[in-house]
Amino acid sequence: MKRALPTLPVRNIGVSGRSVTGIVPLMGRFESTLERDLMELVRFDRRVSSFLPQPVKIDYKGNAGEGRSYTPDGLITFQESASTPQPVLYEVKYRANFREQWRSLLPKFRAAKSYCAQRGWRFEVYTEREIRTPYLDNVKFLWPFRNREPGPFRRAQVMDVLRSCSEISVSNLLSMLAPDPKGRAELIPVLWYLVANGAVCCDLNIQLSMTSILTIGEVGI
Repeated sequence: MKRALPTLPVRNIGVSGRSVTGIVPLMGRFESTLERDLMELVRFDRRVSSFLPQPVKIDYKGNAGEGRSYTPDGLITFQESASTPQPVLYEVKYRANFREQWRSLLPKFRAAKSYCAQRGWRFEVYTEREIRTPYLDNVKFLWPFRNREPGPFRRAQVMDVLRSCSEISVSNLLSMLAPDPKGRAELIPVLWYLVANGAVCCDLNIQLSMTSILTIGEVGI
């Protein structure tokens, strides 16, 4: 039987003098800059249906058999589709802290994996290795363009050229659209808007540049 997803945090994140806290728009409060960066990735992902910080409390036994509880950092769920990923219950942890605390963390993480297995979820531990990547740099670069909607004529210009090519670099696309530097400069925000919103695709795991290769995306704009 499919279990209902939690809808409210089990613990509120307050202001702390010992860690960096703040709020990511539409996401909530974070307790570290690493957690903030993961939230930026999550809110950029169009597949995400919901995000809930501090979603569940999991009871488990400590190393000496004593009763303990563990609250993971968040739960991510995804839009319904033929290839919908499983909900992800996760913990954010700096690698240095993981190495220092692994003995106390392992029972928590084993309990979380068992909890997820019973619900058809998966449990992940995200460190700076998974979060602070070129993809994050690209997300931060693209965010300012996401809501800067250009006029329909400009959008159509870019999309018409892309439809005539199987793939093309940013610089070549701009050269085809505008012969002069001023015209190309005016089209750059249009292009990044289309990339940020999925109408144009490129490999965001590689730093965006004028040599990035573009193709038609799956999202119509």
